[in-house]
Amino acid sequence: MVRVAVIGVGHLGQHHARIYSSLHGCRLVGVVDVNRERAKDVAEKYGVKSLDFGDLFGRVDAVSIAVPTIDHFMVASAFLNNDCHILVEKPMAATIEEAQILIDLARRKNRVLFVGHTERFNPVVQEARKKIADPGFIETHRLGTFSRRSTDIDVVLDLMIHDLDIILNMVRDEIESVDSIGVRALTDKIDIANARIRFKRGCVANITASRISKDKVRKIRIFQPESYISIDCAAQEAQYYHLVRGESETPQIKIEDLAVEKDEPLKREIVSFLTSIREGKPAEIPGEDGVMALSLAFRILEGMKG
Repeated sequence: MVRVAVIGVGHLGQHHARIYSSLHGCRLVGVVDVNRERAKDVAEKYGVKSLDFGDLFGRVDAVSIAVPTIDHFMVASAFLNNDCHILVEKPMAATIEEAQILIDLARRKNRVLFVGHTERFNPVVQEARKKIADPGFIETHRLGTFSRRSTDIDVVLDLMIHDLDIILNMVRDEIESVDSIGVRALTDKIDIANARIRFKRGCVANITASRISKDKVRKIRIFQPESYISIDCAAQEAQYYHLVRGESETPQIKIEDLAVEKDEPLKREIVSFLTSIREGKPAEIPGEDGVMALSLAFRILEGMKG
């Protein structure tokens, strides 16, 4: 039985607590939040204790960390130093240096360091991944309505980083160039951003993210020789367009709706995290992947300064 706790039970962390409380093979020991009333409410809802940070050392085997990004390193390093496995929400740290220290610490302690790039566990992304062979052009739109949540970081680190992780996982190639633009609209951080990434073998990705949209949009389009895949991450639906060559000289375009078994991505992610712990397997999204996405995000932000 894996003993777990959740550090930070705001908008996202509360769902970590909900999922842990519903799974077999783990026991939610408690929750922690700087907002004591919030922690108490969530703890009561799932029949656990609202605890202080240090109370968990020696009482848990693993934690989910869903605190503000600036605090990821402090919390994650403390629990790794106390021999806990950690699932840390994206972005994994506030700096590359902090992220690398966490990777090295997890390796020395022989503990799982799992980065919460949840969209990679979206069943529609996983199903579409089976159809992707040689992407030549990728276009993503990740738009959300305005909320004060996560305005401590730029939209690149808040929303766009989901698509950066997916693209890096799909393309698996070195980056040749990055062009980017960003606008501060409602906060003192970048609220809407666009980046164009060119990879060495020729693939180009055009990525747009905004947190000041009227509607919520989560779409990815992948073009490759003789096929095209359109993914709606929010609806968990995808269409596969591909050429079918018959006896006639003109190939036909066939459109298929991919068969997607809808599920909660965060639940899949947490199950994967727990499986890594129980079976001693590497994390599906290790710290190294978190650093790759973080490095690209910082490169995009740096390009906006010019």
